[in-house]
Amino acid sequence: MATLHTVNKSPFQNQTLLSCLQHTKSGDAVLLIEDGVYGATKGTALSDAVTGLSAGVKLYVLGSDLAARGIDVAKLGKDITSVDYAGFVDLVADHDRTQNWL
Repeated sequence: MATLHTVNKSPFQNQTLLSCLQHTKSGDAVLLIEDGVYGATKGTALSDAVTGLSAGVKLYVLGSDLAARGIDVAKLGKDITSVDYAGFVDLVADHDRTQNWL
């Protein structure tokens, strides 16, 4: 049973993203939304944790939330995919359940 994990809090204000990453398993996906998109940028203290995901775990960011925060897609870490709202819906439909990390 694959899970879509969504994280909406900045990883620089709490440990939500790190906790989420520790609970992922192969087949899962992590979608960073709202202030959670800051966790996808390369060159930060969290970059290693984000790029070192378990095999089979995919990381996504909501493109409109990146744009709203002035983050260029070129600043994303390796293997991180930007999706639009339709992509968000597709991720929800493609996974057995959704876990929101608050």
